[in-house]
Amino acid sequence: MTRIAVNMLWCVSGAVGGSEQYLVRQLIGLREATNDEFDVDVFAPHGFSRAQPELAGVVTLHESSSTERVRPLRVLREATWFTSRASGASVVHHGGGTVPPRSPSPVVLTVHDLQYLVYPQYFSRTKLRYLTNRLPASVRRAERVVVPSDYVKSTVVDRLGVSEEAVSVVRHGIEPNLGVGRTAERDLRDRFGIRAKHVVSYPAVTHPHKNHRFLLDLLAGPLRDLDVQLVCAGGEGRAHRFLERSIATLGLGDRVKLVGRLGDRDRDGLLAMSAALMFPSSYEGFGAPVIEAMALGTPVIASNCTALPGVVADAGYSLPLDADLWSQALRDVIARRDEWRTLGLARATVFRTLDSGHDLAAAYRRVLGGSR
Repeated sequence: MTRIAVNMLWCVSGAVGGSEQYLVRQLIGLREATNDEFDVDVFAPHGFSRAQPELAGVVTLHESSSTERVRPLRVLREATWFTSRASGASVVHHGGGTVPPRSPSPVVLTVHDLQYLVYPQYFSRTKLRYLTNRLPASVRRAERVVVPSDYVKSTVVDRLGVSEEAVSVVRHGIEPNLGVGRTAERDLRDRFGIRAKHVVSYPAVTHPHKNHRFLLDLLAGPLRDLDVQLVCAGGEGRAHRFLERSIATLGLGDRVKLVGRLGDRDRDGLLAMSAALMFPSSYEGFGAPVIEAMALGTPVIASNCTALPGVVADAGYSLPLDADLWSQALRDVIARRDEWRTLGLARATVFRTLDSGHDLAAAYRRVLGGSR
């Protein structure tokens, strides 16, 4: 078998969200797609196997002695502990967007997005300086760059000067058992105090670019007479206090529920019970909740920003951030739920872990064959 060493030391479980999920799902899909072609060694923080037991069952998982929450120490461990153990691998895959200076070669690099170039104001000075210095240098080190969408591919080519032929799109894959064992609607309603006839959900960290405030204005405006509650699930981001103040100012305390980060069963149950997933984010490298909602039979209303139109396609609404348009769309998906459910389920079949694994295997083979 061909040995692949995968650096996932940047995966602080519960803190990096979609980028961790993206790598985990494609590595699970890699085994499904290729059986024993690749022998995958994953190097991850202490405790990672408990957070990702399904991945631990299909790769050889090596945990460091640290949780790697301090970036400078993590970078040092990548350059020492990881580098010494990855030596001799046929491919070295760095999944966090940067390549440590002493990495063995050949390198495959996953770039999840280039948000720091579009919204630099949302990053700390330290992180912005780090990304500005390290990411361009990292893509120059890589034999192949892997991205989650055509949108990110185009930005990597245009903004970082990478050859189009050197970039592979590896789609986000959804596991076939998504939703199995999900929490029942009655349990979620009782736990979170959901009383409205209709529920709309938004699973996203409360960062500024996620545009939670747009949904509040929607509830206070065109949807003020509709029996609907908004449930926001996700960790506390940089706009969380602003969001809490806005809820109070607009008098929406009984119509908006901030339930924090949910486990998989609760997340799947919330999406499945929702009249719609509403996703007004202004920047996404992919937007996995869109496909997760479709796979669970829930209609999708998303912004028409960055990668989202390409992910939604014609299986949901992809709209400018206009409150009247979003109000009309919600009323339509409630009235025609079965039609939108059918379209979404069909779209979700394009994004399976198996498909993601095939895409990743093709990227590895390009490197192994010496074709850039």
